[in-house]
Amino acid sequence: MSATRSETMACVTARLVKNTDVIFVGTGLPMVATYLAKQLYVPLAVMVFESGIVDANPTELATGVGDLRLVRDAALHLGMRGALGLLQAGRITLGMLGAAEIDRFGNMNSTVIGDYLHPAVRLPGSGGANDIASMAARVIIIARHSKRRFPESLSYLTSPGFLTGRKARQASPLPGRGPISLITDLGTFGFDEASGELVVETLHAGVERDEVIDATGFPLAVPSDVPETRPPTVEELAALRTRIDPDGVYIGEESA
Repeated sequence: MSATRSETMACVTARLVKNTDVIFVGTGLPMVATYLAKQLYVPLAVMVFESGIVDANPTELATGVGDLRLVRDAALHLGMRGALGLLQAGRITLGMLGAAEIDRFGNMNSTVIGDYLHPAVRLPGSGGANDIASMAARVIIIARHSKRRFPESLSYLTSPGFLTGRKARQASPLPGRGPISLITDLGTFGFDEASGELVVETLHAGVERDEVIDATGFPLAVPSDVPETRPPTVEELAALRTRIDPDGVYIGEESA
């Protein structure tokens, strides 16, 4: 059973969730991945949404973090202030984020493309992204891989990764430990334990090393012997296609 790259991204992300996690969940593939993790691997993990819905147990895929379908069997509805308060209190163990731009240290931009005062594109802004990147114990970044999305330098730093390096993050007052993984439609990536720079861990089926190099706007060392990403299982794909996203809203397209 072949998988789309969107399905691969969701499955790889789901496998990183722990049963003890309290997860700050966003819309799109982060939501799909968290649903999958809860259904197959980590039933005790707690989903928190920016709208303030805590420990949701939805039976249908929501269209956004404020969708009333998320309220079903939820433990609490704290409102946005309460949800961000959980971050401030150090209760969120895992956050999932995407961004318009991501640099080699996992710093993210969701504010503007180009000059801040006269941007080529005005983006939605931080929302809760800065809070998540700063205060969640662990962060997973999920993004499509392109040279435009992975530039040499950001137009604007909205949400911190490792700043100018892992030591810079450790020396900062930010309580979260920073990103642990980056999942793209080309492969999976970690962050070097010494420098905090992006490193290749696996490439998805059919992806060549030159494809990753060409799709990255900064120098990225890709070894010739990178292992292949463990593909989605039959069980994972069945859950995605029949229960979680049967209409293919997020997993049915190769572009987002």
